[in-house]
Amino acid sequence: MFQNILEFRYKYWPDHFLGEILAKRWMETAVPVIILTCTVLWLTSVIPGFLTLASISDILRQAGEVGLVVLGLSLVMIVGGIDLSVGSMFALSNLCALYLMHVLHLPVGLAVVLTLAFGAVLGAVNGILVGYCRLRAFLTTLITLIIYRSAYDLLIFRYATEIAGNLPDSMIWDFLGIGSILGLPTVAYVFAAIALFGHIFLTRMRKGWHINAIGGSRRSAFNSGIAVRRTVALCYVASGVLTAMGAVFFASRLSSAGGDIGVGLEVTALTAAVLGGISLGGGRGNATKAVAGTFIVLLITNGLTNLGFAGGYNRMFLAGILLISAAIDFRWVKNKHRIVSRAYVSPAYHELPPAPSAKIDSGTVWALNDKLKDVYVIGEGEIEGAEDVILDRYDNLYGGSRHGDIIRFFPPDYKRWEIFAHIGGAPLGMAFDRDDNLHVCVGGMGVYRITPDRKVEMVTDETNRSIYSVNDDSRMRLADDLDIVDDGRIFFSEATVRYEIHDWPIDGLEARGNGRIICYDPKTKKSHTVIRNLIFPNGVCVANNKQSILFSETWGCTVKRYWFDGPNKGKIEIVMENLPGYPDNINWASDGNYWMSLLGMRSPALDLAWKMPGFRKRMAKRVPRDEWLFPNVNIGCVLKFNDKGEVLDILWDLGAKNHPQITSMREHRGYLFLGGLSNNRIGRYKIPEGQCDPDYVQYDRRWGRDTADPSSRDEVTNQNKIKKKVEA
Repeated sequence: MFQNILEFRYKYWPDHFLGEILAKRWMETAVPVIILTCTVLWLTSVIPGFLTLASISDILRQAGEVGLVVLGLSLVMIVGGIDLSVGSMFALSNLCALYLMHVLHLPVGLAVVLTLAFGAVLGAVNGILVGYCRLRAFLTTLITLIIYRSAYDLLIFRYATEIAGNLPDSMIWDFLGIGSILGLPTVAYVFAAIALFGHIFLTRMRKGWHINAIGGSRRSAFNSGIAVRRTVALCYVASGVLTAMGAVFFASRLSSAGGDIGVGLEVTALTAAVLGGISLGGGRGNATKAVAGTFIVLLITNGLTNLGFAGGYNRMFLAGILLISAAIDFRWVKNKHRIVSRAYVSPAYHELPPAPSAKIDSGTVWALNDKLKDVYVIGEGEIEGAEDVILDRYDNLYGGSRHGDIIRFFPPDYKRWEIFAHIGGAPLGMAFDRDDNLHVCVGGMGVYRITPDRKVEMVTDETNRSIYSVNDDSRMRLADDLDIVDDGRIFFSEATVRYEIHDWPIDGLEARGNGRIICYDPKTKKSHTVIRNLIFPNGVCVANNKQSILFSETWGCTVKRYWFDGPNKGKIEIVMENLPGYPDNINWASDGNYWMSLLGMRSPALDLAWKMPGFRKRMAKRVPRDEWLFPNVNIGCVLKFNDKGEVLDILWDLGAKNHPQITSMREHRGYLFLGGLSNNRIGRYKIPEGQCDPDYVQYDRRWGRDTADPSSRDEVTNQNKIKKKVEA
């Protein structure tokens, strides 16, 4: 009874959703939005009539003017800088606009353009000093703040009276300041349009990605070929332009050039940016956060004013909010990964029967032996991480490398090799189609195809998204192994939808049904999920009946059959269960049976821990990751079984000397070729005579070109001769 409750709690209680939500980038935007909502509700409850149409219009007008400044400052902060001079630039730009309109009586369009250009010049001064001269942003903009404010004070003393006595007679100018469209102020539409463009620019466009990259790490961005100095300088120029734009709307609304204009604006803008979620450390933020922060600050300021607090109290309150927000931002950036990882790992209840004994004297079919002691080693030190190996009709041997290459070894001794194709990701399972195209599962990238002339083509990298999934599981994180059925459909496993390829052992700690089987249909060129909630599905192999596939569940220690055609279509049945180790790739044997590898052996400690999800969750929170209890993956074992799941033969590498880990095997012309994800070699084992077909070539038989037929064998021999002449 207790076990049933425990299983139900850790299977259906949505604690893993919490970690997935916290890991989302939009969660950082959701926090200020939630704060904004709470602020509105609180002020509405304590101030009668706080959200009337008139007050909303006034807030939008202020938000447009101040928000443009916040957007500019946010851009500078994202690129890794700071601009303390925005208040002084705002005051100077306001004075410039008033002088052009009130004194020189220029047309509105020309006055606006010249004011924006003036703001760009002010921003360019900061940009050149910080971007090109590489001066400290804080100190530099603090100095320009003083210089710009001093210049403003001198100019306002000279031109204030002249500006006040010459009001322009322009409907367009008045429309910019106090006009409205559908009851909303003009500046609100401009602010919304620029904020929308800013969001798209920072999240969807290459230059925006460059800005985030520079803010994250200038050295890495520079090494990647990004023009760091120019980009930083242009961000300051953009900040100056946006500040001047806000000043234009402010000037057209108030027509004032008082001595206190822009005073404290840098604190207001900085508080809005940080409170909205723009990181002081750079490399993190977007326009949505800046907009949310702007409204939060303005609502708080207006609310305090309506409650009777003086301006000094408002600034003190904003300074306190800025201090708290900066402290939270610093702590969050420093500890985000650790906090999210602790909440993200969500173990499930997973119970397995006691593992069958594999001791030498156990008398079971699993009894240890040393049949793999004399394995011939291929490419030692020349290939790393050949998770799967495969041979073509011409006896060439292929294996993936952790460096993103497919390595081809040439017969007969396989000492000569070349890079057959470069994919870029981690090549895993492989299969040939009837046209000799090599299909490869690539971790983190999906399924790719390499044509005989070495052209690399993407087959699929996405599938249908689950309705109830928080994670975007339409993107393929860990396509693992595949096989191709007669009509060209590709069935492949995706081991986990929660973790990337470098974190796959954590999925073993969770032992949750995070995996699935996906089918790609070349007729529609689309993929769809056929089986969900599998515990690390791995090896996939078309069964002899051509109507079903066999697939392994690694952490489930089972092999199952899925019927994709025939009278049992859609049915899933267990072929093997309670294996003593973790099953991996499955492939055909020449005698009509199947080969399968075990990548590791079960341990009593992990079997017990799998029944204690609370223990594993505490371990994930309190123990360093390199000390977590992971599945054992350092064994060399291959077994042969039939369609009934009966074990017919088993091959061990006693002491794990030749192949400490075996993840794949292929039978070819009387030999068994062995691959391992953690090995720096490929093995070749001679199958004893009488236990195999010495002429067996997997994909000749698979596609009806069996070399047991003399005519077919002669064709292959002729093709080999032609190939050798071409190579010569």
